Amino acid sequence: MLYYLFDWLDKSLDVPGAGVFQYISFRSAASMVTSLLIMLLLGKPFIRFMKNRLGMMDEVRTELGLEGASRKAQTPTMGGLLILFAIIVPTLLFAQLDNVYVQIMLGTTVWMGLVGFLDDYLKKTRGKAGLPGKYKVLAQVLLGLVVGLLIIHHPGISGSTTTTIPFVKNNEFDYAWLVTWMGSWAQDLVWVVYVLVIVLIVTAVSNASNLTDGIDGIATGVAAVNGGALALLAWVSGNVVMASYLNTMYLPNIGELAVFSTAFVGATLGFLWFNSHPAEIFMGDTGSLAIGSIIAVFAVLIKKELLLPVLCGIYVVENLSVIVQTSFCKSYRRRHKLKPDEVVPVEKRPFRMTPLHHHYQKKGVAEEKVVMRFIIIAILLAIFTLSTLKLR
Repeated sequence: MLYYLFDWLDKSLDVPGAGVFQYISFRSAASMVTSLLIMLLLGKPFIRFMKNRLGMMDEVRTELGLEGASRKAQTPTMGGLLILFAIIVPTLLFAQLDNVYVQIMLGTTVWMGLVGFLDDYLKKTRGKAGLPGKYKVLAQVLLGLVVGLLIIHHPGISGSTTTTIPFVKNNEFDYAWLVTWMGSWAQDLVWVVYVLVIVLIVTAVSNASNLTDGIDGIATGVAAVNGGALALLAWVSGNVVMASYLNTMYLPNIGELAVFSTAFVGATLGFLWFNSHPAEIFMGDTGSLAIGSIIAVFAVLIKKELLLPVLCGIYVVENLSVIVQTSFCKSYRRRHKLKPDEVVPVEKRPFRMTPLHHHYQKKGVAEEKVVMRFIIIAILLAIFTLSTLKLR
């Protein structure tokens, strides 16, 4: 909204300095600072409100024997509400709201925030189960479906099924190549393949973010790093000079997403102020589901979704650890014919506990050290992801 106000002041009244709002770099910086200030100023009052007025305390499983579990059971949750507020407000203030990419990201934030909120609310009012997993997956699938169809059919978007592929000289990949064997049907059905890929990406990354949110500060710190890398990629993709210099896909109007992504970085960093060990508040599924979906949809919009396995390497290993552990335990139970009440011996499992961060906790590594090491790895992966613009 401020963008339109200062645009009017600049063009109609010629107010000195009002033209600075035309620069994405300025508005991105203002968006990040505003988001960070919202978190720092409202953080303490929000924590007191959730704890004293609503009694929204997290349901931590103390029987798992994890470090500090009994203390964490007294920590308020649903901090994701504040994260989402700190993302949405600066975006509304500083972004061009008629930009379809900004609209999609705001819709993604609100939609998955509502799904996560419903899950957290049901956990507090109806027991630990919360929203059944199939409904969360359905919400993620619907989001991926809507985003995919908008990319294909919205007049404000190119509708191209081409994306960026890393590590090769000619770095553009067209999903149409996957259906060339269909002959004359290929061009008519490529959108189906494209939408299915987007649905898979959104579902996978959103759930992986949810899995990563297990110890103080880990999900927030990793998300802030990923958001920062995506902000740079959006700015490069939307700048015709930089896109040409780096030989990457130029996407008109996509640079406006840098305003949204810097708000995302400011919100996650601000939340880390209160969420670092010992956490004063948890984000809950309200935050973790939304954060993962934001990262996934953002990467799809800037045509960098094939970089996600590198950029979101933490999410990948967290997801894989759960898949490997679950598959192995099921196989072990069948082979050894264990009774329903018998558990697979810890020493026989690939990991002592999953997701992976809990494995290191069980090995005696301090929670703070696990978090910092994961964030350091996330930073290295982000640097490597950005370097793929030149590594070909």
